Amino acid sequence: MAGTNKLAVITGASSGIGFELAKICAEEGYDLIVAADQAKIEDAADQFRRSGNDVKTLQADLATLEGVDRLYDLVKADGRPVDVLMANAGHGLGHGFLDQDFNEIQHVVDTNVTGTIYLVHKIGKDMRSRNEGKILFTGSIAGFMPGSFQAVYNATKAFVDSFAFALRNELEETKVTVTCLMPGPTDTEFFERADMMDTSVGQGKKDDPAMVARVGYDAMIRGDGDIVSGWKNKLQTTLANITPSGVLAEQHRKMAEPGSGSN
Repeated sequence: MAGTNKLAVITGASSGIGFELAKICAEEGYDLIVAADQAKIEDAADQFRRSGNDVKTLQADLATLEGVDRLYDLVKADGRPVDVLMANAGHGLGHGFLDQDFNEIQHVVDTNVTGTIYLVHKIGKDMRSRNEGKILFTGSIAGFMPGSFQAVYNATKAFVDSFAFALRNELEETKVTVTCLMPGPTDTEFFERADMMDTSVGQGKKDDPAMVARVGYDAMIRGDGDIVSGWKNKLQTTLANITPSGVLAEQHRKMAEPGSGSN
């Protein structure tokens, strides 16, 4: 039996920004369907349930169409419309492009791009048909600059940032809103999973994921088109718009090149 609360679907909810987004939704009274590719999604769900909400979980690889189909089947089985979709699943990959394993490269692209837009295509059509719903993408300020030694990740985030703006425009005559949250470096497992702990950005100061999630959630509720979390990140994106791409690539190299960290 479906619950009576509003329903939020959050991907990549086992840790980091996704975990914090799901936690906020639970505190705000949403029932949750949360998905991640890690088994600890079950432990995360136990924490979300402390708010007294119904939480359904799925461990699946959302880089695959089959994984997304499993998530969508779980949504349909719930029987309620999705009020909020937070397309947060994603991961990165450090080192030079030609030194990376191509299977890992493809997984980054399929997670950050293919799986993300496939899920939004499915749930977004349902939202449009009833003329109601909110979609939050987790983009990145990385999408504003060529990502030397993180080239594939930055390119995928440039895609997500651009795609979110385009979809928002296509839906502007409906009551479905699209918001793109664009964080900077955030204190999550991202850099460890991307094998970037020996880099300057991997060892540098990072934003609190709870703060980033709150900024994104509030922007989504307001119906904003985009939000950059943190004033330093806002400044960085402003400068990126007037800085030549070659200069940006060199700046990124200093942050992300293997061995650029102090330790």
